[in-house]
Amino acid sequence: MKITSFHPLIVTKDAASVTRVFEALGFERRHTINAVENNGTNITSVSMKDANGFCVDVAQAPAPRDLSLIRMNVDDFDEALEFLKAKGFRNVKATGETLDTATNKSAMVVSPSGFAFDLCQHIKD
Repeated sequence: MKITSFHPLIVTKDAASVTRVFEALGFERRHTINAVENNGTNITSVSMKDANGFCVDVAQAPAPRDLSLIRMNVDDFDEALEFLKAKGFRNVKATGETLDTATNKSAMVVSPSGFAFDLCQHIKD
């Protein structure tokens, strides 16, 4: 398993205001991903980057409160998930579901102590 990127992800129900804060700090939008979870929930994620190369993602989702996660992009999702499970991480979805789109496979996993990753693999053609 190779980590291809590693940066903060903020999940919020008010992504527009959070995005504006980061734009005021000098971050620019790089791309936007729209996805629909298996339960029909719409999630929109904006990737941002500043002139120093720092990155942050802001995701619009119906969260009861804002969440700060670490997005960990990997080259092999299944291998990374098994590695993390062996270390005691659990998928927050009780059913073990993943969010699958044409360009992305991801799942939120939480460590035994409580920190969380958005484990993600970008699917390339």
